[in-house]
Amino acid sequence: MALKNACSCVLLTLPVTAMAYDLPGVNLGGTSFYDGAGGPQGSGWYLIEYMQYLTSDTLNDGNSDPLPLPKQDVDLFIPLTQIIYEPEEHFTENTRLGYTLLLPWIAKQDVDDGLNNAAISAQSGIGDIILGAFLQFDPVMGESGPRYIQRIELDVTLPTGTYDAANAINPGSNAWNISPYYALTYWVNPRWTASARVSYLYNGKNEDPSIALGARRDSQAGQAVHANFTSAYALTDKLSVGLNGYWLNQITDTKVDGKDVKGRKEKVWAVGPGLVYSFGEQDSVFANAYFEQDAQNRSEGSRFVLRFNHHF
Repeated sequence: MALKNACSCVLLTLPVTAMAYDLPGVNLGGTSFYDGAGGPQGSGWYLIEYMQYLTSDTLNDGNSDPLPLPKQDVDLFIPLTQIIYEPEEHFTENTRLGYTLLLPWIAKQDVDDGLNNAAISAQSGIGDIILGAFLQFDPVMGESGPRYIQRIELDVTLPTGTYDAANAINPGSNAWNISPYYALTYWVNPRWTASARVSYLYNGKNEDPSIALGARRDSQAGQAVHANFTSAYALTDKLSVGLNGYWLNQITDTKVDGKDVKGRKEKVWAVGPGLVYSFGEQDSVFANAYFEQDAQNRSEGSRFVLRFNHHF
């Protein structure tokens, strides 16, 4: 299978608003199949539109037990727009230096805690802008086609989104963060691939912290490691199907007024089915579903992502 038929543009850090807990939104399942590859048409401009729906009826504590609320119903619709530029000229002999910008927003939110939303309040609005720069490596070829392809990227999130310290769910996080990642796609054979993206998250200080934390000055969410992983089989040159999943682990404690707060580290993992279909040389669509398990200090539910890619 030709590389351009197998790949779709997936250079992305996908933010999803935090749901009543500490970590900001990160890319959990937003990217999936052929994740290490660049744009299928090589250099140029790409526009990617994401439609993401999150639903949860469980908000868990550190023991994976539901919080003591009458209801824990959260439904969010979060579109995201991403622009990518990958220049024609090489940066080094086998890499291209590209750039990306991404803007999410909460288009619709529906929450119910059974207490007139005294515990789980939310607002719609524009999220934080993400700026990124990446090195896309050329594919390493084998006798029957590509064997593997990889990318490294550094993303910076700017605290530009809508935020209110009184809300449990906000489009913005009110803090900058830095997130490098490494992505790889490996061809087991010409039609069977495995992909992974491993990311690290470092959060800055929020000088208007959530009122639920009881902070006097500031808060700082802990550092985290998260990964997306997939395996796909190309049924035709246009259609691939497979399994996709993600994993998140907060590795340091959240700080409130400069002091560590124990018992707030977040964890979750998820798995589900997905597919990617190419409409032609310029357009493709991804569809992914995820069903979360063993969440600690965060919501547990389902996530559905529909993604449209277009090359100019």
